[in-house]
Amino acid sequence: MTEDRPAVRVAIVGAGNIAGGCHMPAVQAQNGEATVIAVVDVDQERAKAFAAQWDIPAAYDDLRQMLREERPDLVIVCTPPIAHREAVTTCLDAGAWVWCEKPPTLSVAEYDAVSSHEREGGPYVSYVFQHRFGSAARALREQIRTGRLGAPLVGVCHTLWYRDDAYFDVPWRGKWETEGGGPTMGHGIHQMDLMLSLMGDWTEVRAAMGTLAREVETEDVSMAMVRFANGAMVSMVNSLLSARETSYLRFDFPEATVELSHLYGYDNSHWTWTPAPHRAKATPAEIGAPLDDEASSHAAQLRVLLRSLRAGQRPEASGDDGRRVLAFIAALYQSATTGRPVTPDMLTPDNPFYHSMCGRLGIAQDNAVKENTDV
Repeated sequence: MTEDRPAVRVAIVGAGNIAGGCHMPAVQAQNGEATVIAVVDVDQERAKAFAAQWDIPAAYDDLRQMLREERPDLVIVCTPPIAHREAVTTCLDAGAWVWCEKPPTLSVAEYDAVSSHEREGGPYVSYVFQHRFGSAARALREQIRTGRLGAPLVGVCHTLWYRDDAYFDVPWRGKWETEGGGPTMGHGIHQMDLMLSLMGDWTEVRAAMGTLAREVETEDVSMAMVRFANGAMVSMVNSLLSARETSYLRFDFPEATVELSHLYGYDNSHWTWTPAPHRAKATPAEIGAPLDDEASSHAAQLRVLLRSLRAGQRPEASGDDGRRVLAFIAALYQSATTGRPVTPDMLTPDNPFYHSMCGRLGIAQDNAVKENTDV
């Protein structure tokens, strides 16, 4: 921060674990470029306790009141998914930029409705997809862009995590209407977003899902085979039943295989760069591994977002760039439900899966949500 550039004024909405565990440290890591000036929670006492813990000047239980009185530059939305739409649109209409936790919304229809509240030059809403922002992912994206490794051929995108029965005791979890989906929507979305941000446009998905071991409405496992416009084929698995947890991505090119094995975040040590046999003597750096080592994190994404805010430019993981993974998930659920392949052109407003991830709530639910949340 410089004397002629004051800190970006930030407000937090939702004083839960993700706000304290990820977002407050991310703001504090910005070297004075941002400062939290208020926190909002429907539970006034929880808001006050959060404010006291983090030395935040103001605590509210009413979002609109906070926006009127504090006029933040950026609002970080950490509410359960069902509350994203109302919180985000309220902030945008008040002139505040927004950074919203995943999943962005409960449906593609909601996402498009929220986007209509943005204005050219800002405010914009960006979504938390922090795995894009580590140095190794950025280096690989550049290798793919330039074709240095050849065209992508084969990929793997696995989110193999574990959540016990008690995890779903939280009332909004495991329900289509309030969480939007199971591990595909709420967990694997991070790895799938990273995969899609690297591989580009997809052209077809064939999927299956099941509720195998948890008492939930949604799936607890999904699998998919995906074709991409560049010709590559990728296998995907999303699970909450895997005792040995791992997040694993693999990219095979004519010149190399690049792998990422981590759990909830990575640095360069979690990546393996293996040259193809005809380049067996090449070092990782020679096939594209970065020299700088920035871990994936909320702090890394927030740093990029703050630059966009100051410049009045649409940030990454916003607009069509933020919509990509949500539309893909809707297509995955449609394929798993119908047993048929789904292509991007099928996800139109007359498709029930455009309006809800299970395809059963459909247009009626979207209209009901609109009536209850429009501001």
